[in-house]
Amino acid sequence: MARFSFLSLALLSVQALIGSTLATDAAEKAEEPVEVTRLAVSAQAAFPASEIFGVKLVNGHPTQALVTFTNNEASPVTVNFIGGSLSTLDEDSKLVRNLTATRYSVDIPAGEKESLSYSFATEMHPQDLRLSLASVLSDSNGRFYTLHAYNGTVSVVEPETSIFDPQIIFLYLFLLACFGGVVYFFYTVWVAPYFPQKRKSGKGAEFSKKSSAATKKAETTAESPAVSSATTYNADWIPAHHINRPEARKVKGTTRTKSRA
Repeated sequence: MARFSFLSLALLSVQALIGSTLATDAAEKAEEPVEVTRLAVSAQAAFPASEIFGVKLVNGHPTQALVTFTNNEASPVTVNFIGGSLSTLDEDSKLVRNLTATRYSVDIPAGEKESLSYSFATEMHPQDLRLSLASVLSDSNGRFYTLHAYNGTVSVVEPETSIFDPQIIFLYLFLLACFGGVVYFFYTVWVAPYFPQKRKSGKGAEFSKKSSAATKKAETTAESPAVSSATTYNADWIPAHHINRPEARKVKGTTRTKSRA
């Protein structure tokens, strides 16, 4: 229980030490490994994916620091915690934010090197700050030490936007649909009524012609005199000799009989 309390106090001391006011000559010794006189161990931090054009902390994206420990002691040492802080660049060096401390409990044999990955993320306004990284180590006798790993200037930046980002594409499509709807509404309400109506074509025109012809035929039938039901059939298909019946011929025998009588 006492050991756990001591570890907690050591972790708090790391945060307090990192967030405290830095010496004025700390900027000249930035990015150089710092050695503790009471413990022959050195630590140096690098940023493989972020220090091409200076260390940049991209908001919303984790920043990975690779901390390399070199144990020059005759006995193994243990890396317990790694933490950090961000502070301003002015002379007062005010603390801006403490970074999350990560627990490792990794043993480093005597005369060996060990690299540990430490990741953290930021959500801040774009600005230039001072990043300080430190670790809490313990020797074989259980004594704890604070070791600085990095002390340099970093830039907090916003993530780069791309036109191929799905969110940006969806936003463009949504805005385009809204603009198209507004243009269509404006056209149908204020523009279309002032143009002459186009004539119907295709099946619609043919159907319209048939309807008008049927209407005219009905009107003509209504105006013509009434005819008997026997003459309402279509006589175009009946042969002419059936329609024009021959006249009855007079029989001479009948005339003679009448005269004799």
